[in-house]
Amino acid sequence: MAAEAGSEKRLRRVLGAAELTGLGIGAIVGAGIFVSTGAAARDIAGPALMLSFVVAGVTCVFVALCYAELASMTPVTGSAYTYAYATLGEFPAWIVGWILVLGYGVSAAVVAQGVSRYFQDLLGVFGLKLPAALTSAAMDYNPELGRLVATGKLLDLPAVLVTAIVTVILIVGIRESARFNALMVVVKLGVIMFVIGVGALYVHTEAWTPFAPYGLTGINLFGKTISGQHDAGGQPLGMLAGAAIAFFAYIGFDCVATYSEEARRPRRDVPAGIIASLSICTVLYIGVTAVLTGMAPYKTLDTQAPISSAFVQAGLPWARVLISTGALTGIVSVVLVSILTQTRILLAMARDGLIPGGLFGALHERFRTPWKATLFAGIFVAVTSSLLPIGVLIGLVSIGILLVYLIVCVGVMVMRRIQPEAERTFRVPFMPVVPLLGVASCLLLMLSLPFEHWLRLSVWLLLGLAIYFGYGRRNSALSLIPAATAAASLERE
Repeated sequence: MAAEAGSEKRLRRVLGAAELTGLGIGAIVGAGIFVSTGAAARDIAGPALMLSFVVAGVTCVFVALCYAELASMTPVTGSAYTYAYATLGEFPAWIVGWILVLGYGVSAAVVAQGVSRYFQDLLGVFGLKLPAALTSAAMDYNPELGRLVATGKLLDLPAVLVTAIVTVILIVGIRESARFNALMVVVKLGVIMFVIGVGALYVHTEAWTPFAPYGLTGINLFGKTISGQHDAGGQPLGMLAGAAIAFFAYIGFDCVATYSEEARRPRRDVPAGIIASLSICTVLYIGVTAVLTGMAPYKTLDTQAPISSAFVQAGLPWARVLISTGALTGIVSVVLVSILTQTRILLAMARDGLIPGGLFGALHERFRTPWKATLFAGIFVAVTSSLLPIGVLIGLVSIGILLVYLIVCVGVMVMRRIQPEAERTFRVPFMPVVPLLGVASCLLLMLSLPFEHWLRLSVWLLLGLAIYFGYGRRNSALSLIPAATAAASLERE
């Protein structure tokens, strides 16, 4: 990695605040708003989900500013794993990378399920249905029982198929198209603006009463509720719990921080781009949530295709085709990007010697793509999307990514202390207030998630630690440097 950093040339500084804002909006607006709002409003926060998006958005501002400083210290662009490796060292980078592998994989599974929901909703318009056994995950969360229960389904066929298609495309090779990405952003924003503009005409404000039926707080500590309400299984409820779920809709905001080397005035343009893109997306998300909970009572919202079903309840069935088609078109590319990112993190970790290079670092002879890592990612996503319900998956993504961002906030403070003179094109303002607020916000949202998500993340981390100490630590690129130096010394003698 050091060689990679040394060989990189400085990028051209061509991005201003407006360009960074546009890039941020394009990265943030994804599947979250289309697939997570129904369940979050109906079962967790009610109309107070509007405030949940504000809390989640503010948390992202704190984290993104910290992320920007870490990114500015690294001479190469990349993921949080790259920055952690270059600034914090191997072991923290392993933790970050391992969680990101889980986060992007599960995120792809969430979006694949979202594609499935809107695809099936579109089939319903034409009176078509898939066999019941092939329509959803094998398990679902029952809030009355407070646990996962079998649904009697075999698998989510559309989710598996879209994952398989994307996996094949990524193995064969795909070139990023700026026009294609721009088109997807336009489609997604177009659907959101349509939902807000048309839906606002059919809002009944009485549907917002009570505004916070589950309360404002819902904090869980080791399985015990210490503040607010909870369901039969101990899952926290309320506005804060909704914010932990709403956080999923903001994943991708950190991309702005990675462009500090290309920003014309990074100290001004990077924070401006971060705050502007997050603010615009927060307003859009609040608008969608306000329309969603105002067109239909929150308790009647559909968790499968919430936006299109709300328009049907409001007497606008014609909008169902437009919304489902737009949502389907806009979010299908997110599956590709999520799996692509997961495989590139696996590839980077393999090149650093932390995981077997023969499996995750092998490139296809013809297509020059990491085909084994991509195949692994595809199988992971297909199995996950057919096993666990979307609510559980979103919570697992949120708690994992929140932990990564908490580490980023801590890392900025650590680096300021141990390397105060290191070159930084961007510095977090109001140190250490901003990173401390980031740590507190991430921790608060993590405590607002069910204890089961902590257990699932702990199991994943324990598996990762076993791999690191059993393989990665002994085979890492850093561990081989002293051995190579010693061998060279012996040869000279």
